[in-house]
Amino acid sequence: MDADPPTSVPAGAPTGHTALLDGLCDDLCVELDRRPALVVITGAAGVGKSRLVRELLTRTPPSDTPALVARCRESDAPFAPLVEVLARCRPRAGHLPPVTGALRALLPELAGLLPPAPLPVGDPRAEQHRLVRALCGLTASLGRAVFVVEDVQWADEGTVAFLRTLVSDPPSHLGLVLTARGEDGDAFPFPLRPPPHVMLAERHLVPLSVAGTGALAAGLLGGQAVPEEFAERLYRWTGGLPHVIEEVLRRWPEPMAHPTGVPEPPLPAPVRRLVVEGLRRLPPDARKVASAAAVLDDPAPVHLLGAVAGLGEEETRRALAATLKEGVLRAAEGSEGGAYAFPYALARRAVYEAVAEPERPVLHLRVARALARHISPLPLVRIAEHHRLAGRPTEAVRWLEAAADRAAGAGDAGAATDHYLAALRGGPPAVVRDRVALKLARVALNARPGPQVPAALRQVLDRCSLGPGPSGEIRLLLGLLLRNQSGSGLEALEEIARAVPDLLAVSPGQAARALAIIAIPSLKGWPLGEHRRLLAEAERLLPQVDGDDLRAAVLANRATALALMGDPSAWDAVAELPDTLSGEAAARVHANLAGAATALGHPERARACQTRAWQAVRTHHAPYLEAFVETTDMLAAFTRGRWTGLLERAERAEEQYRDVPDFHAEALLVCGLLRLHTKGQTDVARRLLERAVRTTALDTGIVLTSAAAAQVRVHLAADRPAPAVQAMEGALHHVRRTGAWVWASVLAPPAVQALLRAGRAGEARLLVTELADGIARRDAPAARAALLTCRALLTDTAGPQPGTGGADAPYLTAVDAWTELERPYEAAYVREAWGLRLLAAGAAGGRTVLHEAIAAYQDIDAVWDVLRCQRGLRDHGQVTVRRPGALGYGDHLSPRERAVARLASLGLSNREIARELVLSHRTVEHHVARALRKLGVSSRTEIGSQLGP
Repeated sequence: MDADPPTSVPAGAPTGHTALLDGLCDDLCVELDRRPALVVITGAAGVGKSRLVRELLTRTPPSDTPALVARCRESDAPFAPLVEVLARCRPRAGHLPPVTGALRALLPELAGLLPPAPLPVGDPRAEQHRLVRALCGLTASLGRAVFVVEDVQWADEGTVAFLRTLVSDPPSHLGLVLTARGEDGDAFPFPLRPPPHVMLAERHLVPLSVAGTGALAAGLLGGQAVPEEFAERLYRWTGGLPHVIEEVLRRWPEPMAHPTGVPEPPLPAPVRRLVVEGLRRLPPDARKVASAAAVLDDPAPVHLLGAVAGLGEEETRRALAATLKEGVLRAAEGSEGGAYAFPYALARRAVYEAVAEPERPVLHLRVARALARHISPLPLVRIAEHHRLAGRPTEAVRWLEAAADRAAGAGDAGAATDHYLAALRGGPPAVVRDRVALKLARVALNARPGPQVPAALRQVLDRCSLGPGPSGEIRLLLGLLLRNQSGSGLEALEEIARAVPDLLAVSPGQAARALAIIAIPSLKGWPLGEHRRLLAEAERLLPQVDGDDLRAAVLANRATALALMGDPSAWDAVAELPDTLSGEAAARVHANLAGAATALGHPERARACQTRAWQAVRTHHAPYLEAFVETTDMLAAFTRGRWTGLLERAERAEEQYRDVPDFHAEALLVCGLLRLHTKGQTDVARRLLERAVRTTALDTGIVLTSAAAAQVRVHLAADRPAPAVQAMEGALHHVRRTGAWVWASVLAPPAVQALLRAGRAGEARLLVTELADGIARRDAPAARAALLTCRALLTDTAGPQPGTGGADAPYLTAVDAWTELERPYEAAYVREAWGLRLLAAGAAGGRTVLHEAIAAYQDIDAVWDVLRCQRGLRDHGQVTVRRPGALGYGDHLSPRERAVARLASLGLSNREIARELVLSHRTVEHHVARALRKLGVSSRTEIGSQLGP
């Protein structure tokens, strides 16, 4: 390469060296009128030296000051760069000394202006010395001028002698600008020792920082700011070299369209030439070292580079020194012990592509063997990859399996899953494939893998090369993956059921484990009777279960199934669990039990199980189990009214757990419920709840019922009883189909209210009867509290029942039941219904009871519910007093005004908005009027265009 590559970027485009350029301009402009000036610019190829010189020439000399630019090349003839530029100059008449006549042969273009040629001296050294003097005289005759010589590191002997002479005694008013590759003065083939009266400015250009890279990229992309992540990756690819950045972005269409999806950008031909030409200047051993570094990819120490290059230590060090001098390699940033690497990723790629195709497998095999000999601990994945690139897939699979085994042993289920999966993709022999598939199936349960793992396991099962034992276990684990993580509910249960015959043939214990797993009920699963039958089959096999771990797994799943069914013997089964449960098994079973205890109404047991689950998961890194315990804890926090900070936590979980349907659904559920109750954002809440229902795979009585209950309450608050009934029907159908009435505690009370408000009292009484029958002989305190609530609601239609202590007693009993279960929201909801019943009947105490409900809602920050109660007071002629100190919003819309304006822009009437947001009709009128005034519009149809996002 003859100089820093030219660029087509418009003049004035950012270079990242603005401050440096400003300083040089000031120095050259000020000093050139008084004395000679020498400007020295050094730096790596592509760092922007030529660009800086062009900017400098554009901004500094007056228009009548000639600027001469010479460029040295590697194989120049003597004085060639000087001849090219001086042949075009026009010296001042009468200012040429006689010695310049020696240039007639060298500069025939100026023969008419030069003095007569002197007689030959016959000595080549003397002839060259006279030519140097003549060139200096010609340069001096130019008067005020700027003379630029680029790439001085390649200057021929004559040009070096000329520059050395010119630097030692420059003519007045000459600005000499020299550029060279390398570090400071060491880049020049002669010492830079100007006399004291010469102004000297030395600048060494360094690559741009990450921020500078981003700024240059933004300028090249038309001023569009680039994300920090993109700037960091662009810096890694280009090393912050402006020329490389420009070439990459020029040849990379729409780089911002895929900021994270492309491993590397295209390798521009100019960048490849820049790197390869530097490679060609290296001696043979240095090229071998560069090739070795390209194949190694990661920063490597001397002994590793030598082992791959096939050189001894001394040879390697000499070769490495040559690569460093040329800038092909450099000391790696942040490495200890002297590791070396390419200055940027595209340079490594260019060198790698320059390695002949037949040589690459040989070098990759050398790398694999060198890594195995010289690096500790063994970089197993890197060794496997080099074996693959060397064309040795069997060895690659062996090393990948070893890497996965090591990760699994260290508790890193995610990494182990990735490595086993990669080993399967490597096409191993049947024996190895089946062994790796079984390991993958075992470890993937705790790794939150994507759909590629079930697909890989199905491919292995389809090969029919497995015996019944491995086949049954893989099918069992595949079913668990589908059940827990892929959103395939019934398909998962059926997959596990298909595994049972194979498992029975070889291991009754594994068969018992499979049966106990599919005995765990869910709202989207089979009827509870079928789950009880499967559990009985598992219990029948218990005496034949060998091995403590396997027996513990069966007992853990049995306890989970019994607890979720509300079986009275469940907690005896929990007490029988062995203390030897592994970290993973302990986290799983106690998270399951905590969820069951929360849903069924055992707060103390839920806390104890949750504590044990956290203890287990914190000592065993398993991403799936961490997510499991976290979402279980969030649901418990919501149920117990611990809502402070819970929305932010749930939103983080919703973002993090999108790859696990049931956990994602539970996070969506909590987000939706809190958006409704604490923010009053009914539209947002409805969307979140609907997504939760669509997402959940095998809901254990939480998502479907809670989402439906919230939707029912929204419709009832807006006085829409018919849609409220429709909102409950889907979840109620699942409850009736499965017989899982123990999970109906959240849904049953609002469902009864909806039926009553819709004039369907008979159906409401039937629902209460079904609930009572469904939870008979079940250990489900929350469902019993829900039954008490439903019976209290029915008193409005049936009147007080004998022996109940009056119409208020059922409500009070229900409030006490919910309070004892640490369910403040449900307790407040019963008080609200009670207070509204009293107000509707004109009975004493209604206002007091409703204020008690308001206070209870305020304690948990249930703002939407407070507003609903206050509207109930207003509807019954009770005046509510606004708290002092309300926040003022001036000319900006308040959150409530914005919500009203949004609905008005959608075409809803004031009455419809009032029902939707639980406000009075008059309040909505005021909000609409204020919104019109603040937005500066005169009609509701104009609101949408002014409201913004």
